[in-house]
Amino acid sequence: MVTVSPPDCASPEISTSENWCYVLRLPHDPRSARVARMTVRAALTSHGMDELLDVTELLTSELVTNAYRYAEGPASLRLRALGEGRLRVFVWDANPYIPPPFDEPPAMGAPPP
Repeated sequence: MVTVSPPDCASPEISTSENWCYVLRLPHDPRSARVARMTVRAALTSHGMDELLDVTELLTSELVTNAYRYAEGPASLRLRALGEGRLRVFVWDANPYIPPPFDEPPAMGAPPP
């Protein structure tokens, strides 16, 4: 069994205005991906990281949607700026297991396995 825990921003790495962190707790709700996208857009816009908006919104939407589809409980989203225009996106869900790798990527719009 793999043990995972929700993301946290309490870290000594966060020490300058260029290195910021946001955590959003998301209920198991189909609207969570939209809320996460809106939060990502607001955070990146407020920190002047507009060039990362599209790719970060897409990534966040996909990860939060997967958390909703494949886990039964809540999820968390963490955005952490690493300085120099870099960003790390974490999504945690309540499923304690890591899924097996795909032999082939699923077809777009395919139902979950």
